[in-house]
Amino acid sequence: MSITHLGQPSQLPASPEAAVLDYVPNPRPGRPYLVRFTAPEFTSLCPVTGQPDFAHLVIDYAPGETIVESKSLKLFLGSFRNHAAFHEDCTVGIGERLFAEMKPLWLRIGGYWYPRGGIPIDVFWSSGEPPAGLWLPDQGVPGYRGRG
Repeated sequence: MSITHLGQPSQLPASPEAAVLDYVPNPRPGRPYLVRFTAPEFTSLCPVTGQPDFAHLVIDYAPGETIVESKSLKLFLGSFRNHAAFHEDCTVGIGERLFAEMKPLWLRIGGYWYPRGGIPIDVFWSSGEPPAGLWLPDQGVPGYRGRG
């Protein structure tokens, strides 16, 4: 097990592709349980205008053999700050990368994006059906209601 970030100074990666995600052994293997990460201040750039886009991300997963180390996840998510991509690409790409590298039993991501041009966009991705018996709480992010 090689840890790149934990316990040492780390710079924000220049891009999501350059970001290194660290994984450590699951401390409770063989049991389906849920891990949730919430990033209420996620940012990326609009690929057309270059203006910042903001989202509230919720990542839920049931670990397999490993869990993602949270500092490396924070740096990975932060690397999108200067990354130009549509909401759909950011949200699904984060879910697919975590699923491919970590190999959890199951993973889902909800991207609750704040309005762009007056229209909020919510993007959801899941690796499939959750494991039987997994407690799966609602992601708890209400639909955008503006000032109402």
